[in-house]
Amino acid sequence: MSANTKPLVRLSRSSTSEKEITAVGETVRRAALGMGSETDAFEKELTQFIGGNRHVLCVNTGTAALQLAIQACGIGRGDEVLVPTLTFVASFQAISATGATPVACDVLRENGCLDPVDAALRITPRTKAIMPVHYASGPGALDKIYELAKKKNLRVIEDAAHAFGGKYQGNRVGATGDVVCFSFDGIKNITSGEGGAVVTSDATVANRIKDARLLGVEKDTEKRYSGQRSWEFDVTAQGWRYHMSNVFAALGRAQLSRLDSEFAPRRIQLARQYAKLLAGIPHLRHLNLSYGDVVPHIFPVFIADGKRDAVREALRTENIESGIHYKPNHLLSFYGGGKTRLPIAEELYSQMLTLPLHAELTDAEQERVIEALRNQIMC
Repeated sequence: MSANTKPLVRLSRSSTSEKEITAVGETVRRAALGMGSETDAFEKELTQFIGGNRHVLCVNTGTAALQLAIQACGIGRGDEVLVPTLTFVASFQAISATGATPVACDVLRENGCLDPVDAALRITPRTKAIMPVHYASGPGALDKIYELAKKKNLRVIEDAAHAFGGKYQGNRVGATGDVVCFSFDGIKNITSGEGGAVVTSDATVANRIKDARLLGVEKDTEKRYSGQRSWEFDVTAQGWRYHMSNVFAALGRAQLSRLDSEFAPRRIQLARQYAKLLAGIPHLRHLNLSYGDVVPHIFPVFIADGKRDAVREALRTENIESGIHYKPNHLLSFYGGGKTRLPIAEELYSQMLTLPLHAELTDAEQERVIEALRNQIMC
């Protein structure tokens, strides 16, 4: 079989079933498409799943979750937020959308997460928060980041878009911490089509987000969940149309019910198999994460000695998708265009390649990935 006719191996994809189709169909048949009882039920189920006596607020994207969390913490124009440069641009856009300035920080070579030592050097009187990112679902040096935040009186807003369903220090990610944000977009550990959530124990932050996601209309959430609308209301702060619809929530509820029994075990199994199959391949390393506690969203590898691009092309020739997670944000024109040097992140960027990982990936497809990768590196 020639290379261009081999079946495509997808980098990532959604995993849906009749359960999701039924859940969404029932919501559509009820003509209950906006924010209402399904969203309320999804939030309650997420609260129970995460644990820790937390407030859970669902929104329409993970980016919206970050932006609302920043705004609800009282951060805006003139303020600065420390953030690792190695993250999707959504993290930076969420900060700048509030009027605050994202301050790019370097990362740790071993896990791609925020380097707390580098972050500490970038604190100024304008710094108001730190946004650690759970890169590739790993928590990084989260304990040291919270120590730094406590010492400097900073808020911590965790970008846990990759990390839903995992555990940190024995608790579900989100059960502890200041403010934790998740993404439920189409390829995450669970999806609601598009969507996200903010999780916190801070009632003031939670109440601000409840209103801000509904254009700032005060106490409109309670009305929506009881099937009503607010007609006589007040608005005292900037709001956004960032709420989650019943349709999204119905899909998310079906996905949540499958996470522990289907999605998480398969993702963990695939990551462990990658770690085993990649052992001994020269010029290549992967992140040494505790799979089991970590439910992996992506599986990046780092290929040294200038071999990354050749490997990527070899995979493409075999009809295998790969990715690069991510171009460091300090290299983007809008966020400095490389005026600042962050050497570890730049080194990782030159080496990184993300291999296919999703709940639908078969063992045979994974073996194809490893074979193509091994053949190119060993040749």
